Amino acid sequence: MHTKCPTLNLQKKRVLVNAKKAEQNKAIRSAVRTEIKKLNVLIKENKYEEAKIALSKAFSVIDAACTKNILHANNASNKKAKLSKKVNAISTVAPAVEETAPVVEAPVVEEVAPVEAPAPKKAPAKKATTKKASTVEGEEPKKTTTRKPRAKKTEADA
Repeated sequence: MHTKCPTLNLQKKRVLVNAKKAEQNKAIRSAVRTEIKKLNVLIKENKYEEAKIALSKAFSVIDAACTKNILHANNASNKKAKLSKKVNAISTVAPAVEETAPVVEAPVVEEVAPVEAPAPKKAPAKKATTKKASTVEGEEPKKTTTRKPRAKKTEADA
């Protein structure tokens, strides 16, 4: 199927701008994928410290793509959640970098303080009661109600 070539200058410009934007978007998507691949390599090698640094770099690239509407906000959020979950998983697996000499601890003797009984609680204060207005026998007290203010009439209503 053959499409018409643009004839007006605005149409020609739109074609050029769209091609330029497509290239920019492709570069940003590629950068996101590259950062994720770098991070996945570090995760496979169990390099936790480097993975944490690469994770922050990947987050910034993903956020940049999200703000430029190249990635949807939910898609970016899912990518970040999956990557951080992977990095946190290797944090428990990764061996400690520094080896420390075993520390011999002296036995600790705990002093036991005598237990005192808690002070008795005071009874809560009674609320003051108010007398109700007395009514004449056989008559009902007046009910006071508040009315809602009337809605203003607009020209469309009239």
